Amino acid sequence: MARIAESELVINPDGSIYHLNLHPEDIATNIITVGDPGRVPMVSRYFDEVEVKKEKREFVTHTGRIGKKRLTVISTGIGPDNIDIALNELDALANIDFESRMPKAELTSLNIVRIGTSGSLHPEIPVDSFVAGAYGMGLDNLINFYDYKPNLGEAALEDELNAFLEYTGKVSFYICEGNPTLLEALGQDKFQGITITSPGFYAPQGRVLRASARFDAQFFQALARFHFRNYPITNFEMETSAIYGLARLLGHRALSTNAIIANRPNGAFSKDPYRVVDQLIQNMLGLISSSALF
Repeated sequence: MARIAESELVINPDGSIYHLNLHPEDIATNIITVGDPGRVPMVSRYFDEVEVKKEKREFVTHTGRIGKKRLTVISTGIGPDNIDIALNELDALANIDFESRMPKAELTSLNIVRIGTSGSLHPEIPVDSFVAGAYGMGLDNLINFYDYKPNLGEAALEDELNAFLEYTGKVSFYICEGNPTLLEALGQDKFQGITITSPGFYAPQGRVLRASARFDAQFFQALARFHFRNYPITNFEMETSAIYGLARLLGHRALSTNAIIANRPNGAFSKDPYRVVDQLIQNMLGLISSSALF
């Protein structure tokens, strides 16, 4: 591979990568992503020590340790476009030599775990519960800009979902699978299913305030009837499919977990979303700390 030009891999004058403002030594191989910059200290307060604190724009990063395990928690902000920046730059920090501007001879596979918030599509998945995404259904177009080749499971899910949509109404989407090993290790005490990743919060999730939507809440509610290999379409959010697609393209393992703070069919919202997010953080840190995968 040719040397990566300055216009393509942008490095700041201090040697940090352009958007994340991080040096390669600032990150661990175990990465927790959160959307809200304010959620980063909610995670790192459970670290035994914090050795790195950096921020730029919406990207806030803390790296530290729980016992002997080194962890990085980073905020990505909202949406698939920010995931494009965060995952590519995290991979560059791990796998590109900044001096030669060439990929390293020995590549590092990162563990990437999202701790997010989400809305449920099922009455039986209540607010204050947890969901782990076996697959991401992307309603955005990010992964369409990459040379992404679906695996057998993704292709089968796409075919079945396209057949289902013949009756409910067509919408463009792509499918990306989460890492099955991480799902087994971190998802056993959670609802598991297919997470919809929307490119927005309002019409892309069937919400109507004053602007009319092409797909209303009833369309999305119809999607809740779909199942693939015992996995229903469980929830909405705005990052999962992008994380899954880029992670697999770059050779990393990824899993998205979400605290359910809204139940769309019941019209319910958590009375204490801060508490349920904190419970998911403690749950995930406990599982990561005890797992030999990390």
